[in-house]
Amino acid sequence: MKLTTKGRYAVSALADIAATGAATGSQGPVALSDVALRQGISLSYLEQLFAKLRRAGLVESVRGVAGGYALTAPACETRVADIIAAVDEEIRTTACATGSAIGCQGTSARCLTHDLWDELGRQIEVFLNAVTLEDIIERRVAGMAAVNAPIRENSFAGAAE
Repeated sequence: MKLTTKGRYAVSALADIAATGAATGSQGPVALSDVALRQGISLSYLEQLFAKLRRAGLVESVRGVAGGYALTAPACETRVADIIAAVDEEIRTTACATGSAIGCQGTSARCLTHDLWDELGRQIEVFLNAVTLEDIIERRVAGMAAVNAPIRENSFAGAAE
């Protein structure tokens, strides 16, 4: 599994725009050149990503001297999963494609650990759907993935004896 720079940079750039709007008290447009400088991302690469983000309806562009890009929805409604999907990013945790007749091992068989990696992919998807840009800029992401391990019957049988 690998999250490429497309997804990471798109999330970073939109978090930057959301944070800039929160810091200034306005959700006006932010110049992409400013985002590129603050985030250390190539301007031409950001322009390619923002074309996809605009087509997905996550940002709108404003022309002119005070132009730039603005979020189309509040940061609290903009989910990280939507940003990653908008830039054509697929997070794959298995070697085989979903619904393919060819399994993980290049045959019709799936590998022994297939269900583990497949479930990990679902957990990542659930997590990214639960995180918003507001969560990122308000630093509420740390600890969000914590889950309680399932309690198994008789898991401590004999421990107290």
